[in-house]
Amino acid sequence: MVEAVIEAVRINVVNDQHVVILKEMTGPRVVPIWIGPDVAHAIAIVLRGDEVSRPLTHDLLRSAILEMGGTIHRAIINDLKDSIFFAVIEVDQDGKRLQIDARSSDAIALAVRAQCPIFVEDHVLEQAGFTLPGEESEEPETVAEQQTEPIDNERLSVFREFINNLDIDDPKRENQ
Repeated sequence: MVEAVIEAVRINVVNDQHVVILKEMTGPRVVPIWIGPDVAHAIAIVLRGDEVSRPLTHDLLRSAILEMGGTIHRAIINDLKDSIFFAVIEVDQDGKRLQIDARSSDAIALAVRAQCPIFVEDHVLEQAGFTLPGEESEEPETVAEQQTEPIDNERLSVFREFINNLDIDDPKRENQ
């Protein structure tokens, strides 16, 4: 399992698709996950530090877990089947570690609110992760030989094409 951070939340204005881009913390690979506009907005609100007058659904879920004595431990993107990402939210409650099934977008939205880590299972990163052009790879060239499942490059090409066509600004320049 690899810890990841949110690299960006983007909108493709041509087809109004929303994507959250997770980046592994110790390497150059990214994983694009298509999400709905409502959850993209919910994630972006927290990342920007915006205040909301009333709790959104993910705020409500976080509050409910905390009120019931739980602690949100982490979100895990744990599977990828038929181009659909699966996730669990790990909650500690009364000395037990609970795993709650969730949509990947909801797990990410809750994780940013709880300020807990996001992890991606190795096999998911192997299937859907790739390095953006211009990024240096620290991984050995034998990674493809270590794969447990073959990569369907044809299905993943739509992800690569979408990411490569995004206009991702340098965050350091945005603050100037």
